[in-house]
Amino acid sequence: MRAGRIHLRRALWALVLAAPLSALAQGNGVDWQRQVLRVTGDGPPDVKASNPSQARLGAERSAKEDAFAELLEQVKGLRLRADRTVGDELAREETRRKVEDVLRGYKVIQQRYFSDSGVQLDVEVPLGALTAVLVTPASTLANTAAPAETKPAQTKKETKAKYTGLVVDARKLGMVPVLAPRLLDDAGQPLYGEETLSPEARKLTGVAGFFASLEQARKSALVGARPLVLEAARLQGSDLLLGPDAAKTLAGLEPSLLAEGRVAILIK
Repeated sequence: MRAGRIHLRRALWALVLAAPLSALAQGNGVDWQRQVLRVTGDGPPDVKASNPSQARLGAERSAKEDAFAELLEQVKGLRLRADRTVGDELAREETRRKVEDVLRGYKVIQQRYFSDSGVQLDVEVPLGALTAVLVTPASTLANTAAPAETKPAQTKKETKAKYTGLVVDARKLGMVPVLAPRLLDDAGQPLYGEETLSPEARKLTGVAGFFASLEQARKSALVGARPLVLEAARLQGSDLLLGPDAAKTLAGLEPSLLAEGRVAILIK
């Protein structure tokens, strides 16, 4: 019975990966807006237990083990970049160990107890924590704070008050969600990515949330009601290239917004 449920969940996960972004905003699977991976761990009652309390404890242990196994299975299909999945990265033993450590730190969102002493656990893992152990920061990343410092003080102050985050419109480019997107200028120089984030944001927020519309992004706590909206010029793998004007505008954005990962990408 349990094996049948596992096979069914595998099939459902394949559908999740192929589903439109709008269908992944809630429920089990990847929530690219909140940037979390959510699964359900099943714990059947221990039929060999001597009493209901022991049966329930055994079910809880099984549910925790099942939740971890399910997270490990589902995370393999996540795209780190356009040409690389997390499953590819797990071929390295050290990386696999780090990813497993992140998954074991899952947060229990909801518990369900059944009359037969069975248990189900809904658990979540932030995508940012996974990205942090999969991407090695590159010291060559351009720092968007540097150009901003060359602006007059008044301009920087006005920018602070004006914007609450950044939205990059890539709906015309056919982009799919990835864990480690980057923003580049038209010469291919990095402007924003995993390396821009503060240590806290690397563990929790992630590089960018993915939304189907500007209205959805504005309603989120990620970028707030007044984000700077830029249109990406080209897609290169999973990197978004900004034109000269857009790159210049990005340079004037308050650097702390980027360091906190307050970035959303619009895709279809």
